[in-house]
Amino acid sequence: MNRFLYSLIIWLSIPFALLKILLKDSHDPSWKVKLKNQLGLVQKISGKIIWIHCVSVGEFNASKPLVDEFLDKYPTHKIVISTTTITGSLAAKNHYKDKVSHCFFPFDSALIMRSFINNIKPQICILMETEIWPNLISLLHRKNIPTALVNARLSEKSFHNYQKFSQKLVSDSLKKLTLICSQNTFSSERLIKLGADKENLMTTGSLKFDMNDSIDVDLIKSLKEITDKRSVVVFASTRAGEEQLIIESYLKYKSQFNSLLLIVPRHPERFEEATNIAINAGLKVKRKSQGEKCGQDIEVLIGDSMGEMMAYYSICDIAFIGGSLTENGCQNMLEAASLSRPIIFGPSVYNFEEISKQLLENDAAIQVANADELMMTITELMSNEARRSMLGANARKVFEDNQGAVKNVLRAIKPYIKA
Repeated sequence: MNRFLYSLIIWLSIPFALLKILLKDSHDPSWKVKLKNQLGLVQKISGKIIWIHCVSVGEFNASKPLVDEFLDKYPTHKIVISTTTITGSLAAKNHYKDKVSHCFFPFDSALIMRSFINNIKPQICILMETEIWPNLISLLHRKNIPTALVNARLSEKSFHNYQKFSQKLVSDSLKKLTLICSQNTFSSERLIKLGADKENLMTTGSLKFDMNDSIDVDLIKSLKEITDKRSVVVFASTRAGEEQLIIESYLKYKSQFNSLLLIVPRHPERFEEATNIAINAGLKVKRKSQGEKCGQDIEVLIGDSMGEMMAYYSICDIAFIGGSLTENGCQNMLEAASLSRPIIFGPSVYNFEEISKQLLENDAAIQVANADELMMTITELMSNEARRSMLGANARKVFEDNQGAVKNVLRAIKPYIKA
């Protein structure tokens, strides 16, 4: 695929993307702003701009250690964070308030991107993880605006897809990047095979190891009251299809359980669906938003809130990481590791390929093949406190041993930010 064909596809897809915004996002007050921003209509921002693009909550959370350093080291600069999703925008706004500016990421059409860039005039553009946008990168390259792909990762699955469908397009885009800071050696090697310039690529480690989120003590106290100080197994960031698998397996092993199942869907629009799955299975269910105590008769608590995962991990005895029983590549397992929690994940971990490998090699996590094996593993761990403690301690050690990526990235980016 060449860039002309890619651009044509982008233009043809815009009407459908706009319809999706109307159908999916119109419940949120910010949907009109999203619509305008994605068409390149954004308020002009003056000053020295550092633009960071994070597609959604996961990428934003990874960027926070870097954003914190920018705010500290470049006080005269303005930080602009763009996201694609509304949940990502809420996370950015709730965390940084007015310390940063937020806008929604535009469609990757040359005309739309040109309007967007002319309004924010970034000194540097930082794209998080896998955000390779050919028209944006080409336009920034022509304008001599430094562009960095930071915390870059490329799974084997994505690598083969790029090779099969768009090798030339991706290769041309990678060559135009000023800098690539890769999470791990696997990703570095794949990016080079796709066409990235070795001279501009370095393996800096994952920013996720440098997260330093504070814990909301009042929220933890509230959750302990809601869970009635029971033992808790959290099923974190579950994706479509996983709740059904978890509930069906739980019913098989129910007689061996004395713990509260805390299920936290990844996306807020699925809170209701997850609740109904548990209710339809005949289980006694409450939702966190109800604020009611979960006595011994309650089997499932639905964590229907955003931005509170660290608090959920803080009160749990075991953490299962969602997106791994289905083919979604797993969600971030390092939040649980940072809190010394015993971690379990399923077979699909391509988004955290090297991190999952490190955890397993250091006896800091358990990988299961399916939901039934997950439930059996949970029952075994709940009866073995010493094993849970060892897994948690090992997870924390892996987390600490891999810190330092933010310093590496800052060192690499510094030459491209003018004081």
